[in-house]
Amino acid sequence: MSNFNKVILLGRLTRDAEVRYLPSGTAVCDFGMAVNTSIGKDKDEEVLFIDITAFGRTAEVVGEYCSKGTLLLVEGRLKLDVWTDKENNTRSKIKVVTDRVQLMPRNNGKDKQEAEQTIEEPEQTNEPQPKKKVPF
Repeated sequence: MSNFNKVILLGRLTRDAEVRYLPSGTAVCDFGMAVNTSIGKDKDEEVLFIDITAFGRTAEVVGEYCSKGTLLLVEGRLKLDVWTDKENNTRSKIKVVTDRVQLMPRNNGKDKQEAEQTIEEPEQTNEPQPKKKVPF
């Protein structure tokens, strides 16, 4: 039987993303997400706080465009971090290492109107239009 390690989360950033660079020049971005889960018939909500790490161009884009409260869809894998603290105790934490991050649209009326205003249709010409690059 093969192993499978895939996580898909939809949630909001709990703090501003922090970008740093490794000596090799690779960008690393650490951020936290809050993910709500409805449980039971009463629809009580349970909130999970999850630490996430992104690398490379994804890390740079998250650091540039995302701040506390931003709604993101994150795909990645679980990773166990193990370390020894100052009192020589072994500590561990599960986090997500992301492969893909997608910025989700906000869902209130004002943001929808702003989004509609910023989207422009290209003029119809016989020349092919260049493709727009999406940051994620």
